[in-house]
Amino acid sequence: MQPDTRPRPLSGPAFGPLSGGAVEWLVVLLHGLGANGNDLLSLAPYIGQMVPGARVLCPNGPEPCDMAPMGRQWFSLLDRDGAALYRGVARARIDLDPFLDAALAGLGLADDRLILGGFSQGAMTALHVGLRRAHSPACIIAYSGALIGRNRLDNEMTCHPPVLIVHGAEDEVVSADSARDAERTLLADGVDVMAHVLPGLSHAIDPRGLALTAKFLQRIGVAG
Repeated sequence: MQPDTRPRPLSGPAFGPLSGGAVEWLVVLLHGLGANGNDLLSLAPYIGQMVPGARVLCPNGPEPCDMAPMGRQWFSLLDRDGAALYRGVARARIDLDPFLDAALAGLGLADDRLILGGFSQGAMTALHVGLRRAHSPACIIAYSGALIGRNRLDNEMTCHPPVLIVHGAEDEVVSADSARDAERTLLADGVDVMAHVLPGLSHAIDPRGLALTAKFLQRIGVAG
């Protein structure tokens, strides 16, 4: 029996624009394993202050979490083998790409007005999808994530958006080595990367990470 490769519909909470005016940017934030879109919605007001006219979408992952009684996931982590992880994130791309296309079209925005970010498994998904989009997003923001299938990137990358990587040095869930590996791989592939491993931070986003996000968005010309 062939696996089902049809896109699964995604939905979740939304926020903004903070000003109440016209939408000028689409920001899509992807949650981590066992959470849902509401988990990252708390970041939306901060993003709204950084990026005037930002519409923030926080979709729920397409699958019930198979490692927790509640929450959602972008793909299963029961099997941590590299090939299984790659199959999982590639399946998530089938779901996320059309969601991004439809959201941009609905707002009348081009791909260069898309900011794609995520936390943990959501960061893994954002990196995988964002680097393989038919048209480059404005940037990718990865908190506490990893670059799955690094050895495949040379052959699969279709665009080179700037990337921000923020990771806790004390992360007990996703090793900070993942951030360093992703930085090396992306730099070797010609991507503009800002990577920060923050002392004392575990598997979380803290005010330092938000400040680095604002600095990154300013540097690439997204924030004022």
